[in-house]
Amino acid sequence: MEYYCKCMCFALIFMLGALSSHATSRTLQDASMYGKYEQWMARYGRVYTDINEKEKRFNIFKANVDFIESSNNDANKPYKLKVNQFADLTNEIIVIKYENVTAPATIDWRKKGAVTPIKDQGQCGCCWAFSVVAAMEGITKLTTGKLISLSEQELVDCDTSSVDQGCVGGLMDDAFQFITQNHGLSTETNYPYTGVDGTCNTKNEASHAATITGHEDVPANSEAALLKAVANQPISVVIDAGGSDFQFYSSGVFTGTCGTSLDHGVTAVGFGVSADGTKYWLVKNSWGAEWGEEGYIRMQRDVEVKEGLCGIAMEASYPTA
Repeated sequence: MEYYCKCMCFALIFMLGALSSHATSRTLQDASMYGKYEQWMARYGRVYTDINEKEKRFNIFKANVDFIESSNNDANKPYKLKVNQFADLTNEIIVIKYENVTAPATIDWRKKGAVTPIKDQGQCGCCWAFSVVAAMEGITKLTTGKLISLSEQELVDCDTSSVDQGCVGGLMDDAFQFITQNHGLSTETNYPYTGVDGTCNTKNEASHAATITGHEDVPANSEAALLKAVANQPISVVIDAGGSDFQFYSSGVFTGTCGTSLDHGVTAVGFGVSADGTKYWLVKNSWGAEWGEEGYIRMQRDVEVKEGLCGIAMEASYPTA
């Protein structure tokens, strides 16, 4: 099954009923909300092309704030949401080698030095590249003892001969194949991230800092198989991240509403059990450290559906050393 990563490319479909451009026509409640909106714009450096776009985005912002507050007031939800950098957007947007492994109760690859700091893909829909790089950074640390920040931009610019299309989207398996055929990947420092589609820098691309021999797929629709894989290294996974709950996730074990329309590549870097006994996956995202739990999300594990929450067990894969 093929998919293209939508990532941060939330559809900018504006809500109906834009407010008047004159503050005097606003209700006191809207005026207060507009003050919050202006503060939010200043914090995130948001600038719009004209007053109409600003007003339409305000409507989206207001609806999202209302949704977040309503969700956080629901005592039955064990997770919290917060207003973040996405608040003015809608969210339209084989045999495993670890088969005989006995997984521990919990593991966090960050604590073992196999995870680089949180990165931010910005407005480029290349989550597939960030997912692949995080998994490769992990296996490189485990095999060489060195944690090296590798280049997502090299994949965006140079992995273009198959289905991968830079900021438009791509597939993790195809990216692993590119890295294997290319005999490695460069460092972030040597080939830095720009967040836009560019021309392949063949000189920088030829400088390989890490290599893999290939990749494997985790058996589909099996959280048990995924558990054994993650117990041994960070794993690339793809999920349905199209819901507002995911968009504005802030903290706690995520049990929110989501389907299996896979549209976002992330990396499973651990698993555990919360204080209340809820099992979870520890997932590294690429939306900056302000999103979620300092850039991470804990997603409920061992759910009733075989695909896992948000389809996390459907299309997992990992690089081989």
